Amino acid sequence: MNHQDLLFALTPEIIKIICERNFGIGSDGILLGPLPSEKAQFALRIFNPDGSEAEKSGNGLRIFSRYLWDIELVDDKPFSIETLGGIVQSVIQDAGKTVQVEMGKVSFWSSDIPVLGDKREVIQESISIGDETCIFCAATIGNPHCVILLTEVNADIAKKYGSILETHPFFPNRTNVQFLKVIDRNTIQIEIWERGAGYTLASGSSSSAAAAVAHKLGLCDASITVKMPGGEILIQVNDDFKISMTGSVTKVAQGELSAEVFSL
Repeated sequence: MNHQDLLFALTPEIIKIICERNFGIGSDGILLGPLPSEKAQFALRIFNPDGSEAEKSGNGLRIFSRYLWDIELVDDKPFSIETLGGIVQSVIQDAGKTVQVEMGKVSFWSSDIPVLGDKREVIQESISIGDETCIFCAATIGNPHCVILLTEVNADIAKKYGSILETHPFFPNRTNVQFLKVIDRNTIQIEIWERGAGYTLASGSSSSAAAAVAHKLGLCDASITVKMPGGEILIQVNDDFKISMTGSVTKVAQGELSAEVFSL
């Protein structure tokens, strides 16, 4: 959504209406940009369908990058985007069909994520979900993530436990949740519960966090394909856990939102 075409305030109530699948357009979120920035070539604001604002979104950054390509504000040279979760570098490949984003550095430190308790790297700790206890790792790549390593993952598990973990007292800012299965040294599978959006078919920042955790635990090498119900993303875990994400982008439609939707 180009902010120059915006004829109304993007309030949480408006965001919820737009993202509602039955009465609005239907969406996992809203991207507002390009906005002016003093630190990067472009700035982007990212909103969840519940009206809250997200710090960073890997899928959102790829979609926004493709949009900049489509309106001819960028070419095949790298460009920078400012988000609440930091500045990233993006580059268009394959005539807009693929986008590579330098997502930034993953941190496992509790004070960065944040996670309650003493300052520490949050690796292989216990957490209670209902009547059960499981082991989790936490990470941030500009937004918070909780990664649960399991032998099998599926949508039912994500839907059953995702909302409990998202709002768990351990995470004062809530958290995104990934249920992670390691397939081999270069492949993982995840199911995702996204903060403010619920069960989600694919997520770039979730892929980045899950891949970083798998590498941190010594279960995967540096180049990792992340399989999700919505597709695959290639994650490269570089030195100091800096993440490079490469994935496809497909343009679906272009249109105009009628003001009538807000009077229903």
